[in-house]
Amino acid sequence: MSNPFETLESRLNRIENILLDLQESTHQKPKRPKMYSIKEMAKYSGASENTVRNWINEGKVKAKRIGGRIFIEEEEFQKALSEVKSLKYQRA
Repeated sequence: MSNPFETLESRLNRIENILLDLQESTHQKPKRPKMYSIKEMAKYSGASENTVRNWINEGKVKAKRIGGRIFIEEEEFQKALSEVKSLKYQRA
């Protein structure tokens, strides 16, 4: 059974992205890149959240602190995922 807090966080992230999109369309600002949380990065990379935090602290993944949370921009997210996949295949 899934954790209700994870479901709630996921829904809030989607609502936040929708609100940001609406705000941008009304103000005609340049579009902001999609942002991913540490939890999302961990889920898609197959690593733990602590490992993702270590990558950020070591400078392997660039992240931004917004409020009290840490986010990874989509371009950096995709770059990090491709590096993680190549690292997995190097282990033997």
